[in-house]
Amino acid sequence: MLFNSYIFLFVFLPIALTMWWTLSDNRWRLLGLTLASYYFYAWWDWRFLPLMIASTNVDYLAGRKISESDDPGIKKRWLVCSLSFNLALLGIFKYYGFFASSVDAVARSMGWPAIIPVVNLVLPIGISFYTFNSMSYTIDVYRGVVRPARSLLHFSAFVAMFPHLIAGPIVRYSDIENQLNNLKKKLPSGELAVGIFFFVTGLAKKLIVADRIARPVNIFFESSAGNGAIPAWLAVLGYTFQLYFDFSGYSDMAVGLAHLLGFQFPQNFNSPYKAVSISDFWRRWHISLSTWLRDYLFIPLGGSRLGTARTLFNLTVTMFLGGLWHGANWTFVIWGLYHGVLLAASAGYRQVRGPNVPDAISRPLTFLAVVFGWVFFRSANFGQAADIFGQMFGKNGLGAWTMTMDETALLLIAAVTAFTLPNTWEFRLRPLRTYAYGLAVLFVCAVLLIGKESPFLYFQF
Repeated sequence: MLFNSYIFLFVFLPIALTMWWTLSDNRWRLLGLTLASYYFYAWWDWRFLPLMIASTNVDYLAGRKISESDDPGIKKRWLVCSLSFNLALLGIFKYYGFFASSVDAVARSMGWPAIIPVVNLVLPIGISFYTFNSMSYTIDVYRGVVRPARSLLHFSAFVAMFPHLIAGPIVRYSDIENQLNNLKKKLPSGELAVGIFFFVTGLAKKLIVADRIARPVNIFFESSAGNGAIPAWLAVLGYTFQLYFDFSGYSDMAVGLAHLLGFQFPQNFNSPYKAVSISDFWRRWHISLSTWLRDYLFIPLGGSRLGTARTLFNLTVTMFLGGLWHGANWTFVIWGLYHGVLLAASAGYRQVRGPNVPDAISRPLTFLAVVFGWVFFRSANFGQAADIFGQMFGKNGLGAWTMTMDETALLLIAAVTAFTLPNTWEFRLRPLRTYAYGLAVLFVCAVLLIGKESPFLYFQF
């Protein structure tokens, strides 16, 4: 079920909110939220619901056993059990086909027969997100950062909560532990206003901006061969802003929905295209993932405590795995390594104390580096990415302008918005009718643009 669909906006959401705020017993409220979230998830494909429920039960049990034991060995065994189960889910459903086809490609290049049978499994939607949610819980219980969930119902509600279930933000149990244990009985009017603002703004980002820019971008990447520099740059820049408004739009909607339920989710975007360095970009882009990778991968590898060479290695490995998290394709691996190398170079530059670069120079250079990375991210394979880079630098001449006037204007508006305006977290709401009327008009305009099913781009991860 999509946030940007009639069935969600006018059927599921009103029923879920009415149920949540009408029930008085917190156990029934959590049960209702969990079942509603299961229904929301099963709308896509009910066959994969048992996987999420199994992951939830394994991690809840592991958390309890870790907390109850004083034996470090037993604690570690239960942690390994939890991590192994979740990584096995990811390995089988997300990476098996990629691994098998890669091994067989190497075998065929050496004249050998296929070694591993390739089975194209359907990727369960949201699996990368809910497994990371669950793994952070058991790791934090093991570290003593959080207490185990009060009950399986509390933990199930945390894992399955529909606002963040499909595409994040990656919410940690520590983020909402106190909120789950102290559910609000009434929704303050200020929180209602914030929830509506975030949700409507995110809906507009998706339907009014991202989906409108998507048409020329998709046309280009579906048949990119032979294009000139102008259409190549238009498509790559178009994708740069399409991805940002699509994914940050989803995150805003998730935050807004959480507010409507009385929860507060962490910020996931902070004007990433205003970044003045690659490390600054990763402090602003998909914040819940970058902090997850930092806390559960980079720092355990040694972080920046073991010297320059080890720091650079840790950065590269972390971003390599971050790229692989996004998808089972070599283009994502290359994208991750690309950012890992850039982060390592940035860290090395700071180590030698190179001269400070003015923001007026570092900001466009950082943006350009990010744009080049999106070529790998969007391309179907390395060959297409290499061809597009050639086109961007004029191997086929300039070519023609491929966007309509409306699409061009929208791209310019998206760029100005991303580069200069406050983001949704920086906006200060005021209790004025003008704001209410503006949001109402924005909501109507967005709803009128709902057409054929248009999933969010990060659903594929």
